[in-house]
Amino acid sequence: MDFSNTEYYTNRERSWLRFNERCLSEARDENLLLFERLKFLSITASNLDEFFMVRVASLKDMVHAGYKKSDIAGLSATEQLKQLYPALHDFVDLQYDTYKKLSKACVENNLLMLEHHEDMDAKQAAFADRYFTDNVYPVLTPMAVDQSRPFPLIKNKSLNICALLKKSEKHNDFAVVQVPGGLSRLVELPSNDKNMRVVIRLEEIIERNISKLFLNYEVLSAAPFRIMRNADLDIEEEEAEDLLKEIEKQIKKRQRGEAIRLEAEKGIDKKLLARLGSELKITDDDIYEIDGPLDLTFLMKVYGLEGFEEFKRKPFPPQEVPEIPAGSDIFEDIKKGDILLHHPYQSFEPVVRFVSRAADDPDVLAIKQTLYRVSGNSPIVRALAHAAENGKQVTVLVELKARFDEENNIGWARMLEKSGCHVIYGLVGLKTHCKICLVVRREEDGIRRYVHLATGNYNDSTAKLYTDFGLFTCSEPVGEDATAVFNMLSGYSEPLGWNRLSLAPLWLKKKLLKLIRRETEHALEGRRASIKAKMNSLCDPDVIAALYEASAAGVDIKLLVRGICCLKVGIKGVSENIHVYSIVGDYLEHGRVFIFDNDCEPEVFLASADWMPRNLERRVEIMFPVEDEKLKERVINILDLQFEDNVKKHELMPDESYSKKKVSGRKRYSCQEDFCERAEEMAKAVRNDVKESRVFIPLVNPAQDKEIEDEI
Repeated sequence: MDFSNTEYYTNRERSWLRFNERCLSEARDENLLLFERLKFLSITASNLDEFFMVRVASLKDMVHAGYKKSDIAGLSATEQLKQLYPALHDFVDLQYDTYKKLSKACVENNLLMLEHHEDMDAKQAAFADRYFTDNVYPVLTPMAVDQSRPFPLIKNKSLNICALLKKSEKHNDFAVVQVPGGLSRLVELPSNDKNMRVVIRLEEIIERNISKLFLNYEVLSAAPFRIMRNADLDIEEEEAEDLLKEIEKQIKKRQRGEAIRLEAEKGIDKKLLARLGSELKITDDDIYEIDGPLDLTFLMKVYGLEGFEEFKRKPFPPQEVPEIPAGSDIFEDIKKGDILLHHPYQSFEPVVRFVSRAADDPDVLAIKQTLYRVSGNSPIVRALAHAAENGKQVTVLVELKARFDEENNIGWARMLEKSGCHVIYGLVGLKTHCKICLVVRREEDGIRRYVHLATGNYNDSTAKLYTDFGLFTCSEPVGEDATAVFNMLSGYSEPLGWNRLSLAPLWLKKKLLKLIRRETEHALEGRRASIKAKMNSLCDPDVIAALYEASAAGVDIKLLVRGICCLKVGIKGVSENIHVYSIVGDYLEHGRVFIFDNDCEPEVFLASADWMPRNLERRVEIMFPVEDEKLKERVINILDLQFEDNVKKHELMPDESYSKKKVSGRKRYSCQEDFCERAEEMAKAVRNDVKESRVFIPLVNPAQDKEIEDEI
């Protein structure tokens, strides 16, 4: 059987759009709290922006370059765009239908979001005019366009107002005003109803007062607009003498990239729209006339309004890790045995403490760490700088090519270098996406290596929002591998073999395919065979073909794929034994977990890599085993419980749609809510020295969970 048949695969871009539809379905779910729905709608807008700037832009680049090669589903770049355009317009229409419903619900709950400045009453209008004069007018720079002044650079993602001006009967002039990003886009207005809060967007206040910017002109019409530009950097690493300076140069070009999407207010003057289209060289397919406010990411500001706490999910504070109690010696804790961390249910603080303690410990000789995305005020970066100042040998790989974090990472790289750290930028042509930290410590019995490995970034901010796994170990084989990783990254030393770790781009994919084929062989021999895996995206054709072959052999395959999935289910003789699910919940599912049954002797792996060609072939990634039996059992149970979710789980159907089954006759079960409760109980049990707790008992599903809890 030819498992590479293009009919067996889904186009990557359409699959991504279905993921954003799942996010939008959360915004449309009336069972969710109102402000949580607003948040999900904001997320769909942010997701869509990046999709245009990277994926649509990439397809356009292929068309311009005459690239003819087909994708995994047999579609050329031109064919993909042709399919995407109507789907994207339909999606945007659904976004704004959702916005109107949520806006109406907000009014019913005492929050009025005014759509237009004409909707303000006299008191509100007077307040808005004063606000404009005092706070906005001094910041604005109106840009007229005429024979002596060319069309201005419209920055990527910036919100602007265009205006048609008249000074004489001979001709009309054109002008642009950028809405300042440094001012809050949401302005609260006085309300005659003490129970009703009223807000309006900044661009509406500017549009109301725009004539004050052009005193010698008559403003015939004005309307907000926004553009997306190609933001995919074109970096010639092999040609660059200084990679840092080359990336800085490319970042500036991002603001001047090809315009690939124009959003304009519905009803915009046709002359204004034609002028924008002409100046930006944009096609009709890329113009979106929006029936509502542009850039729905402002809803995150609405979410942040005080006084509406009953419409928001109660925040969950990450819990203490029982094996690493507050104030303990973290190196002694790790020596007792491997420690698994499950974020954000458990605190990221031990990871920060690991680096901070190493920075101050006189016995620590060296710290080596990779950084891909870190927070704006990173305690880990500060600890690394402090370690170097304390005389430790500190080596940090800062990935300068982390998309949209380039500027941030350049700043951190320079700061670390000034502190005395040895900063490296990775391997030419490859992004370093693995998450690893090595601490080399001198102890009574010799040198000991402590290692932290993770599925997620060393980012204390996103660690509160993304679900990820981390592992602390001082296993000697892992320590040797960790040393080999950094020797490979900092020099040209390629190890002859690995003890425990599997690295992309040279070894990881081979290892995965070997593990999948072992399950296939077990199934053909009549032995027990199954694969359970969790990842962000699945689109590598070789891996999917191997999964199809395994399914055809009888291997039971269950996958949790949050986003893109190019695999199709339910194909007779090909994927009948494969079930694919996606969880879209309060936390972003980010961890990668791979479990191979191995004839009742399961092997469990965690990884930084998704099953995508870019991760397996064009990035430095790490997959690492969970070897401690209790920790292995815990990871298996966590994944099993996620498959049991009947609140946030969507199932991929044979027609490529996703179905979210309604809970009927069965107890409602949300795995994310349950993990919050378990983490809380685990921390509480340890504090109270309780030896028996449901969180320590292997669980298979919520029904058994209830039985065990009753027995205890």
